[in-house]
Amino acid sequence: MPERKTRSWFETINPANGKVVRRFRAATRTDVEKSVEKARKAFEKWRELAPAKRAEFLERAAKMLRSQKDKLGRIITLEMGKTIKESVPEVTKCAWGLEYFAENGPRFLNPETLKTDATDSYVAFEPLGVIASIMPWNFPLWQCVRFAAPALMAGNAAVFKPSSVTPQSGLALQEVFDSTGIPPGTFNVVLGSSEVASYMIEANTAAVSFTGSVPAGRDVAEQASRQLKKSVLELGGSDPFIVLDDADLEAASTGAVAGRFINNGQSCICAKRFFVAKTVADEFL
Repeated sequence: MPERKTRSWFETINPANGKVVRRFRAATRTDVEKSVEKARKAFEKWRELAPAKRAEFLERAAKMLRSQKDKLGRIITLEMGKTIKESVPEVTKCAWGLEYFAENGPRFLNPETLKTDATDSYVAFEPLGVIASIMPWNFPLWQCVRFAAPALMAGNAAVFKPSSVTPQSGLALQEVFDSTGIPPGTFNVVLGSSEVASYMIEANTAAVSFTGSVPAGRDVAEQASRQLKKSVLELGGSDPFIVLDDADLEAASTGAVAGRFINNGQSCICAKRFFVAKTVADEFL
């Protein structure tokens, strides 16, 4: 596919007032390839570190997130629109995720001895290489960290594309990882839309992690499969909320509202279909 001669621009908009917050240049194919190559060079050093040493970098990132939770929460709210009451806990949840894998990762990565007919059988865990991460806007930090924490802990490098709706959140996370002293290139951010995502899949990446809609996930899996790349997909759902005639209706109604409007109603695990027994439907409503 030929390289575009000019870069395209995109904007991040405050959903509360519709005003443009900032403009960004989308990455070109060349930009993505350079980012992946930078990550590949970092990967050769990163993979050689002992798991306990890699865990130290994750712990530093967690501390940085906790110390900047209010600042990062405001960035999330400015771009995505959720309330501060929800955005700040998202940041602390990211810190928890990093701490969890820092604490348990070395144990998870220990070789496992197997009982077989062979003299010696075991399973060893090796990193894949550079992982392309394509994530949505509804949880702009958490969706990345839930991928990055185990991937980095396992010795992989990452190239991350945040949603074009929430680029500042992605760049802020890049700053957090950079501040830990992690080898340059181990965690990289590229900006843009689905076209940039395609560049990432087509580049010299080892696997793809994607969270988003079913149609988009289908496209990602198709592109990755052409190159026999592994892909991990976490796609949208249509969660049912069921109220039977023996339910505590006050608790059920409270749960229904919370379940539908969590995260401003922008979540794949929100309640989307409501089934209420006829005998209690009027009272429930």
